[in-house]
Amino acid sequence: MGATIIDGKKSAERVRAQVAGHVERLKSVHGITPGLAVVLVGEDPASQVYVRSKGKMTVEVGMKSIEHRLEASTGETDLLALISRLNADPEIHGILVQLPLPDHLDEDLVINAIDPVKDVDGFHILNVGLLGTGQKSMVPCTPLGCLMMLREHHGELSGLNAVVIGRSNIVGKPMAQLLLGDSCTVTIAHSRTRDLPDVVRRADIVVAAVGRPQMVPGDWIKPGATVIDVGINRIDAPEKGDGRTRLVGDVDFASAAAVAGAITPVPGGVGPMTIACLLANTVIACCRANGLAEPEGLTA
Repeated sequence: MGATIIDGKKSAERVRAQVAGHVERLKSVHGITPGLAVVLVGEDPASQVYVRSKGKMTVEVGMKSIEHRLEASTGETDLLALISRLNADPEIHGILVQLPLPDHLDEDLVINAIDPVKDVDGFHILNVGLLGTGQKSMVPCTPLGCLMMLREHHGELSGLNAVVIGRSNIVGKPMAQLLLGDSCTVTIAHSRTRDLPDVVRRADIVVAAVGRPQMVPGDWIKPGATVIDVGINRIDAPEKGDGRTRLVGDVDFASAAAVAGAITPVPGGVGPMTIACLLANTVIACCRANGLAEPEGLTA
């Protein structure tokens, strides 16, 4: 019997519906419309697709969407000046600077220039520190989406053995912090982990976030384990014709699905939840900025 497919599209639809309900109440009861500003520097094709999708879904849930598209040659001073204006704008509750930035811009400097309260990506050093010490913070969207899907599938995570493969600041490290917050026993594994297959085989939960296509085969997976595949990798697909490609995760889906108890597909798993959690974070930021009760079920 194959694994249960954790449908990220359906989970994201539920989150967006919750967000839309909260937005409507903010408008009708308090006269407040949450606003999300997205800043895109340069013309990276993947970033352009993400920004369009974020803008579309922001409007669909009733929020205000503002996009700032800057030339790739934009200087650091000009970018920081824009962020400063957005920080001061009371109608903007969330600010997202699309990564990666052109090489001449210091990503850490830019991210840490965002008001931590408006940092809906959860990348500001203050939010990183708050999350790491178990305090209220803005939580990075992809790990938050993964946690929501795990809670939805398992209910209670306490006591489960979790392995996070990957130690990035964007996914791996915050994912581990969130799982610790739910009382999992957590191991962060990576390319230099000794006996990596054996480490992964002990896990009740595997979160793969390394950016290597199909790196994790089915024989690394403990029977019945839950697999969350964060990877989005484009590989050649000669079966589709010359020059065609397809998307795969960091996990070899076919072999892992034959062993796992549950697994997220790629595409259609973690990706949709990332954008849904961005919208959720914007609503939460709006509530915090206005001294209002935060919506339940939309945060860690």
